[in-house]
Amino acid sequence: MPVYEYTALDLRGKTVAGIIDAESSPAARQKLRTSRIYPVTLKESHKAGARKDGRSWTGWTPLQRIRPSEVAMMTRQLSTLVGAGFALVPAFDSLIPHTRSPGFKKCLAQIKESIVEGNTFAKSLALYQGVFSPVYINMVAAGETSGTLEIVLDRLADIAEKQQALKNRIRSALAYPILMTFIGIVVLFLLLTFIVPSISAIFMDMNQVLPAPTRFLIALSGIFKTWWWALFLALVAMAVALTAFKRTAGGRHKMDSLALRLPILGPLARKMAVARFSRTLGSLLENGVSLLSAMEIVKNIVGNVILADAVETAAKEVGKGQALAKSLSQADVFPPLSIQMIQVGEQSGELEKMLYKIADVYEGEVESSIMSMTSLLEPLMILFMGVVVGFIVLSICLPIFEMNQLIR
Repeated sequence: MPVYEYTALDLRGKTVAGIIDAESSPAARQKLRTSRIYPVTLKESHKAGARKDGRSWTGWTPLQRIRPSEVAMMTRQLSTLVGAGFALVPAFDSLIPHTRSPGFKKCLAQIKESIVEGNTFAKSLALYQGVFSPVYINMVAAGETSGTLEIVLDRLADIAEKQQALKNRIRSALAYPILMTFIGIVVLFLLLTFIVPSISAIFMDMNQVLPAPTRFLIALSGIFKTWWWALFLALVAMAVALTAFKRTAGGRHKMDSLALRLPILGPLARKMAVARFSRTLGSLLENGVSLLSAMEIVKNIVGNVILADAVETAAKEVGKGQALAKSLSQADVFPPLSIQMIQVGEQSGELEKMLYKIADVYEGEVESSIMSMTSLLEPLMILFMGVVVGFIVLSICLPIFEMNQLIR
């Protein structure tokens, strides 16, 4: 059944927009009028199609990007409806009107249309690979095959909600230090660009040899006042060049390798990647996906090329009959504790549960480490700002002290 996008007027004359499915354009208009909504424009929304580069085209612009939190909420609601006995099509009929995002509403309507046409749920989701990850699609496919779609959707909702909760806790922990850094940079920029030059002009008119800190401050202020735009452009150019470098295969490899070797942030990045790998692999295995297929999927979501290469190499070794723990240990990038726990899980026959425990352990360590870091960052930032402002005040006061001595 075609899906139509419309703009219309309600009984109060207010403009409303949305989507509706109907057999034809006249049927869609009649359906809207029955709901006491009077269409102004109506056009058919085409399904996502394959692009020349092989990826799916979702039909909306980046400004309509669908947030992971929306997908998590939809998955939880769909799981509840399926668990209550709803078939997929009636379940989507219930979900679509209550979806706020226009892009996501359109996406769900076209997935429902694909299901009505006789496609499987997983195949319909595959039309929107930019919205639903390969893990999501493969777990749904496994749930449909095994008849446990309700359980799979519930598990997917749990995974998405835990990941979102961890991201929110990390963001909230970093919000204050980032805000303080931004304010500190703005204050220093204003001081060096506008305040210091107006004060230093007085000293320059004295024709007196100024103290070294004052001369340094005046020179630095002059650079900022004259070349602030060049410094800004240089920072933008560096950011653009770094982004372009990271998009290349060699650049991504070097950047990810550097990220793992950084003194404090490196271990955190490694633990987050291992936690993501463990939780996703455990979920796939628990829902009937074979180990080799699961590792092929997981290597694309670890978020680090070095670890992805290690997973790909380990998958080849597992295909030859080697144990998973031994295969992962050969790359020397996974923490020893995770290797030992995987080995115990293989020996006890409870690999899925052990993978979940690994994810819980490392997610907890990452969260506690970030909390500790932010608690240290705040006093360090205050101390740094105090030292910088103190240096500026001292540089301004030194010539004044010398003038007082000359007057005496």
